[in-house]
Amino acid sequence: MRIAVIADVHGNLYALQAVLADVRRHGVERVFCAGDLVGYGPQPGEAIALLKEERIPTVMGNYDDAIGHGRLICGCDYKDPADLRLAEKSIEFTLWATTDGDRAYLRSLPADLRLDYGGKSLVVVHGSPLRLNEYLHADTPAETLEMMLDRAGADVLVCGHTHVPYHRQVGARHVINAGSVGKPKHGNPNALYCVLDLAGPNVAATFVEVSYDVEKTARLIEQDPVLPAEFAAGLRQGW
Repeated sequence: MRIAVIADVHGNLYALQAVLADVRRHGVERVFCAGDLVGYGPQPGEAIALLKEERIPTVMGNYDDAIGHGRLICGCDYKDPADLRLAEKSIEFTLWATTDGDRAYLRSLPADLRLDYGGKSLVVVHGSPLRLNEYLHADTPAETLEMMLDRAGADVLVCGHTHVPYHRQVGARHVINAGSVGKPKHGNPNALYCVLDLAGPNVAATFVEVSYDVEKTARLIEQDPVLPAEFAAGLRQGW
């Protein structure tokens, strides 16, 4: 079985459209989304509508939780007060740019998605199996990842939230971060997603970069009176 996992769309409709078109070319059997459909990007409602139209199973991200429940903070770990102020602008815009129906959909999203295939248990979360805003980094200690795999009851745990892709093998089990579609932090502006191959005894993770019209999204950000121009600059640089 080949599965595509997308994550951290963050209201970037054009990146999402490009990724979904690319996913179709890979002949995958299932597509899952590891959350954070909204925040930072200029088209949150349109991104939600496309994922609903495509009927892609999606977990709740920390931004989905914040917007769905009308919270004024997104639960991110901001060390710099300037970053916190930018995030507050993002929340302000996204609450305005989403409908009651959009927010009800975000509130309805589950904490995890589960699939059993060929004796392997796959679990998709946003942050960690414990908290949707917890970061599992590529250098998170193996014993912590083992505990997370145990708590999830997973052979393969797929997450997002950090926006940086990786594949860690912990004993016979795996932790995989799918990267980010709409707010990549891997050093270039391309959208990114993950294809998992669960056939056979091994688990293979392929990270796929997809180019799209970054300027189109960046200009929408710059034209908005609320969204900070820093978000456009971040897209162009891969944050």
